[in-house]
Amino acid sequence: MRTLYFDCFSGISGDMVIGALIDAGADPLQMEEELKKLNIDEEYTLSWGKVVKNGITSTKFDVILTSKSERPQEHSHSHGHEHSHSHETEHNHSHEPHNHHGSRTYKQIVEAINEANLNESVKNMSLAIFKKIGEAEGHIHGLPLDKVHFHEVGAVDSIIDIIGAAILIDQLGIESVQSSAIPTGSGHIHIDHGVYPVPAPATLEILKGVPIASNVIRSELATPTGAAIAAVLAEKFGSLPAMTVESIGYGAGTKTFENHPNVLRIIIGEIQ
Repeated sequence: MRTLYFDCFSGISGDMVIGALIDAGADPLQMEEELKKLNIDEEYTLSWGKVVKNGITSTKFDVILTSKSERPQEHSHSHGHEHSHSHETEHNHSHEPHNHHGSRTYKQIVEAINEANLNESVKNMSLAIFKKIGEAEGHIHGLPLDKVHFHEVGAVDSIIDIIGAAILIDQLGIESVQSSAIPTGSGHIHIDHGVYPVPAPATLEILKGVPIASNVIRSELATPTGAAIAAVLAEKFGSLPAMTVESIGYGAGTKTFENHPNVLRIIIGEIQ
Protein backbone atom coordinates (compact mmCIF):
# COMPACT_ATOMS: atom_id res chain seq x y z
CA MET A 1 0.00 0.00 0.00
CA ARG A 2 1.41 3.36 -1.06
CA THR A 3 1.80 5.28 2.19
CA LEU A 4 2.80 8.83 3.08
CA TYR A 5 4.37 9.49 6.48
CA PHE A 6 4.53 13.01 7.97
CA ASP A 7 7.72 13.28 10.03
CA CYS A 8 6.90 16.42 12.03
CA PHE A 9 10.08 16.91 14.05
CA SER A 10 9.74 20.70 13.66
CA GLY A 11 5.96 20.98 13.57
CA ILE A 12 3.67 21.27 10.56
CA SER A 13 2.03 24.06 8.57
CA GLY A 14 0.18 24.21 5.29
CA ASP A 15 3.04 25.69 3.29
CA MET A 16 5.51 23.16 4.73
CA VAL A 17 3.20 20.30 3.62
CA ILE A 18 3.07 21.60 0.04
CA GLY A 19 6.81 22.33 -0.02
CA ALA A 20 7.55 18.77 1.16
CA LEU A 21 5.18 17.20 -1.40
CA ILE A 22 6.80 19.18 -4.25
CA ASP A 23 10.23 18.23 -2.88
CA ALA A 24 9.19 14.55 -2.92
CA GLY A 25 8.43 14.78 -6.63
CA ALA A 26 4.84 16.00 -6.93
CA ASP A 27 4.07 18.31 -9.87
CA PRO A 28 3.32 21.88 -8.75
CA LEU A 29 2.32 22.98 -12.27
CA GLN A 30 -0.51 20.44 -12.36
CA MET A 31 -1.58 21.69 -8.91
CA GLU A 32 -1.54 25.28 -10.17
CA GLU A 33 -3.81 24.30 -13.09
CA GLU A 34 -6.23 22.40 -10.84
CA LEU A 35 -6.41 25.33 -8.40
CA LYS A 36 -7.64 27.58 -11.24
CA LYS A 37 -10.95 25.69 -11.02
CA LEU A 38 -11.66 27.67 -7.84
CA ASN A 39 -11.76 30.91 -9.86
CA ILE A 40 -9.70 32.91 -7.40
CA ASP A 41 -6.43 32.84 -9.35
CA GLU A 42 -6.51 36.62 -9.92
CA GLU A 43 -5.92 36.98 -6.19
CA TYR A 44 -2.56 35.19 -5.91
CA THR A 45 0.56 33.90 -7.58
CA LEU A 46 2.45 30.83 -6.38
CA SER A 47 6.17 30.39 -6.02
CA TRP A 48 8.40 27.52 -4.95
CA GLY A 49 12.13 26.96 -4.90
CA LYS A 50 15.01 25.32 -3.08
CA VAL A 51 16.33 26.77 0.17
CA VAL A 52 18.85 25.39 2.66
CA LYS A 53 17.70 25.15 6.28
CA ASN A 54 20.53 24.37 8.72
CA GLY A 55 22.27 22.21 6.14
CA ILE A 56 19.21 20.51 4.65
CA THR A 57 18.11 21.36 1.14
CA SER A 58 14.35 21.74 1.16
CA THR A 59 11.57 23.32 -0.90
CA LYS A 60 9.93 26.57 0.21
CA PHE A 61 6.41 27.16 -1.07
CA ASP A 62 4.81 30.61 -1.00
CA VAL A 63 1.46 32.12 -1.87
CA ILE A 64 1.96 35.74 -2.93
CA LEU A 65 -1.22 37.77 -2.75
CA THR A 66 -1.86 40.20 -5.58
CA SER A 67 -3.44 43.64 -5.26
CA LYS A 68 -6.71 42.03 -6.41
CA SER A 69 -6.83 40.09 -3.17
CA GLU A 70 -9.19 41.74 -0.71
CA ARG A 71 -7.03 40.89 2.26
CA PRO A 72 -6.71 43.82 4.69
CA GLN A 73 -3.14 45.08 4.79
CA GLU A 74 -2.86 45.18 8.55
CA HIS A 75 -2.92 41.38 8.60
CA SER A 76 -0.19 40.87 6.06
CA HIS A 77 2.73 40.76 8.49
CA SER A 78 4.50 37.46 8.67
CA HIS A 79 4.66 35.23 11.71
CA GLY A 80 5.41 31.64 12.54
CA HIS A 81 5.75 29.01 9.86
CA GLU A 82 3.28 30.54 7.52
CA HIS A 83 4.07 32.46 4.40
CA SER A 84 3.21 36.09 3.84
CA HIS A 85 0.50 36.14 6.47
CA SER A 86 0.08 35.80 10.18
CA HIS A 87 -1.62 32.72 11.45
CA GLU A 88 -2.23 34.55 14.67
CA THR A 89 -4.88 36.65 13.00
CA GLU A 90 -6.75 33.48 12.17
CA HIS A 91 -8.89 33.95 15.25
CA ASN A 92 -9.52 37.66 14.73
CA HIS A 93 -13.06 38.82 14.25
CA SER A 94 -14.34 35.38 13.42
CA HIS A 95 -17.13 35.97 15.93
CA GLU A 96 -18.36 39.09 14.16
CA PRO A 97 -21.49 38.71 12.05
CA HIS A 98 -20.63 40.76 8.99
CA ASN A 99 -18.35 39.69 6.19
CA HIS A 100 -15.01 41.46 6.25
CA HIS A 101 -12.88 42.05 3.25
CA GLY A 102 -10.42 39.22 3.24
CA SER A 103 -12.59 36.87 5.22
CA ARG A 104 -14.74 34.09 3.85
CA THR A 105 -17.41 32.12 5.59
CA TYR A 106 -17.23 28.37 6.04
CA LYS A 107 -20.32 28.13 3.80
CA GLN A 108 -18.64 30.12 0.99
CA ILE A 109 -15.59 27.87 1.10
CA VAL A 110 -17.69 24.70 0.96
CA GLU A 111 -19.66 26.10 -2.00
CA ALA A 112 -16.46 27.06 -3.82
CA ILE A 113 -15.02 23.55 -3.35
CA ASN A 114 -18.26 21.87 -4.42
CA GLU A 115 -18.53 24.01 -7.55
CA ALA A 116 -14.88 23.68 -8.57
CA ASN A 117 -15.14 20.39 -10.46
CA LEU A 118 -12.20 18.90 -8.55
CA ASN A 119 -12.00 15.13 -8.52
CA GLU A 120 -13.90 13.31 -5.77
CA SER A 121 -10.87 12.41 -3.67
CA VAL A 122 -9.47 15.99 -3.70
CA LYS A 123 -12.92 17.43 -2.94
CA ASN A 124 -13.53 15.08 0.00
CA MET A 125 -10.08 15.64 1.52
CA SER A 126 -10.44 19.43 1.23
CA LEU A 127 -13.95 19.50 2.71
CA ALA A 128 -12.92 17.27 5.63
CA ILE A 129 -9.92 19.48 6.49
CA PHE A 130 -11.97 22.69 6.35
CA LYS A 131 -14.69 21.10 8.46
CA LYS A 132 -12.14 20.15 11.11
CA ILE A 133 -10.92 23.76 11.30
CA GLY A 134 -14.44 25.20 11.11
CA GLU A 135 -15.66 23.05 13.99
CA ALA A 136 -12.63 24.03 16.09
CA GLU A 137 -13.16 27.76 15.42
CA GLY A 138 -16.88 27.40 16.10
CA HIS A 139 -16.19 25.63 19.38
CA ILE A 140 -13.71 28.31 20.53
CA HIS A 141 -16.03 31.19 19.61
CA GLY A 142 -19.27 29.48 20.64
CA LEU A 143 -20.75 29.48 17.14
CA PRO A 144 -22.48 26.87 14.98
CA LEU A 145 -20.52 25.81 11.90
CA ASP A 146 -22.66 27.81 9.45
CA LYS A 147 -21.98 31.02 11.39
CA VAL A 148 -18.19 30.61 11.40
CA HIS A 149 -16.19 33.29 9.58
CA PHE A 150 -12.60 32.49 8.75
CA HIS A 151 -10.26 35.37 8.79
CA GLU A 152 -7.10 33.59 7.82
CA VAL A 153 -8.20 30.06 7.09
CA GLY A 154 -10.74 31.50 4.69
CA ALA A 155 -8.14 33.76 3.18
CA VAL A 156 -6.65 32.85 -0.14
CA ASP A 157 -3.37 31.41 1.06
CA SER A 158 -4.95 28.88 3.40
CA ILE A 159 -7.46 27.79 0.76
CA ILE A 160 -4.46 27.19 -1.52
CA ASP A 161 -2.54 25.30 1.20
CA ILE A 162 -5.38 22.92 1.98
CA ILE A 163 -6.73 22.25 -1.50
CA GLY A 164 -3.21 22.28 -2.98
CA ALA A 165 -2.08 19.63 -0.47
CA ALA A 166 -5.13 17.48 -1.35
CA ILE A 167 -4.36 17.82 -5.09
CA LEU A 168 -0.71 16.75 -4.64
CA ILE A 169 -1.52 13.83 -2.31
CA ASP A 170 -4.10 12.61 -4.81
CA GLN A 171 -1.65 13.13 -7.69
CA LEU A 172 0.99 11.00 -5.94
CA GLY A 173 -1.43 8.07 -5.64
CA ILE A 174 -1.23 7.95 -1.85
CA GLU A 175 -3.46 5.23 -0.40
CA SER A 176 -2.85 5.79 3.30
CA VAL A 177 -1.31 8.46 5.53
CA GLN A 178 0.48 8.13 8.86
CA SER A 179 2.17 10.77 11.01
CA SER A 180 4.54 11.21 13.89
CA ALA A 181 3.27 12.88 17.06
CA ILE A 182 2.88 16.65 16.50
CA PRO A 183 5.12 19.11 18.36
CA THR A 184 3.21 22.34 18.91
CA GLY A 185 5.91 24.55 20.37
CA SER A 186 5.43 26.67 23.47
CA GLY A 187 5.40 30.27 24.65
CA HIS A 188 2.92 32.94 23.61
CA ILE A 189 1.66 34.69 20.50
CA HIS A 190 0.07 38.12 20.17
CA ILE A 191 -3.25 38.33 18.37
CA ASP A 192 -5.93 41.00 18.29
CA HIS A 193 -7.79 39.39 21.19
CA GLY A 194 -4.64 39.67 23.34
CA VAL A 195 -1.75 37.40 24.31
CA TYR A 196 -2.56 33.72 23.72
CA PRO A 197 -0.70 30.59 24.72
CA VAL A 198 0.96 28.29 22.18
CA PRO A 199 -0.55 26.07 20.90
CA ALA A 200 -3.28 28.55 19.93
CA PRO A 201 -6.78 27.48 21.09
CA ALA A 202 -7.95 26.41 17.61
CA THR A 203 -4.78 24.37 17.04
CA LEU A 204 -5.19 22.56 20.35
CA GLU A 205 -8.86 21.89 19.62
CA ILE A 206 -7.94 20.43 16.20
CA LEU A 207 -5.34 18.16 17.84
CA LYS A 208 -7.81 16.51 20.26
CA GLY A 209 -7.19 12.78 20.01
CA VAL A 210 -3.82 13.30 18.29
CA PRO A 211 -0.57 12.63 20.21
CA ILE A 212 1.28 15.88 20.87
CA ALA A 213 5.07 15.69 21.14
CA SER A 214 6.89 17.69 23.80
CA ASN A 215 9.59 20.13 22.81
CA VAL A 216 11.34 23.12 24.27
CA ILE A 217 11.11 25.49 21.33
CA ARG A 218 9.38 28.71 22.30
CA SER A 219 7.64 29.28 19.01
CA GLU A 220 4.43 28.29 17.24
CA LEU A 221 5.40 25.07 15.44
CA ALA A 222 2.01 23.67 14.48
CA THR A 223 -0.47 25.99 12.79
CA PRO A 224 -4.22 25.29 12.61
CA THR A 225 -3.93 24.46 8.89
CA GLY A 226 -1.01 22.08 9.36
CA ALA A 227 -2.59 20.47 12.42
CA ALA A 228 -5.86 19.91 10.53
CA ILE A 229 -4.13 18.33 7.51
CA ALA A 230 -2.40 15.81 9.79
CA ALA A 231 -5.42 15.24 12.09
CA VAL A 232 -7.80 14.55 9.19
CA LEU A 233 -5.55 12.56 6.86
CA ALA A 234 -3.45 10.41 9.22
CA GLU A 235 -5.00 7.06 10.09
CA LYS A 236 -2.28 6.33 12.62
CA PHE A 237 0.21 8.34 14.71
CA GLY A 238 3.52 6.88 15.78
CA SER A 239 7.02 6.12 14.60
CA LEU A 240 7.94 5.49 10.97
CA PRO A 241 6.18 2.30 9.81
CA ALA A 242 8.10 -0.58 8.22
CA MET A 243 8.13 0.37 4.54
CA THR A 244 10.18 0.35 1.37
CA VAL A 245 11.02 4.03 0.94
CA GLU A 246 10.47 5.43 -2.56
CA SER A 247 10.76 9.18 -2.14
CA ILE A 248 11.54 11.74 0.54
CA GLY A 249 10.65 15.41 0.62
CA TYR A 250 11.64 18.33 2.87
CA GLY A 251 9.33 21.35 3.10
CA ALA A 252 10.78 24.52 4.61
CA GLY A 253 9.08 26.69 7.20
CA THR A 254 9.55 30.45 7.28
CA LYS A 255 11.45 30.60 10.56
CA THR A 256 15.03 29.50 11.08
CA PHE A 257 15.99 27.93 14.42
CA GLU A 258 19.49 27.84 15.84
CA ASN A 259 19.83 24.16 16.63
CA HIS A 260 17.65 22.26 14.18
CA PRO A 261 16.36 22.56 10.62
CA ASN A 262 12.85 24.02 10.48
CA VAL A 263 11.52 21.59 7.90
CA LEU A 264 8.74 19.04 7.58
CA ARG A 265 9.92 15.69 6.21
CA ILE A 266 7.60 13.42 4.30
CA ILE A 267 8.48 9.85 3.46
CA ILE A 268 6.56 7.98 0.74
CA GLY A 269 6.83 4.25 0.22
CA GLU A 270 5.20 0.85 0.05
CA ILE A 271 3.92 -0.94 3.13
CA GLN A 272 3.64 -4.67 2.44
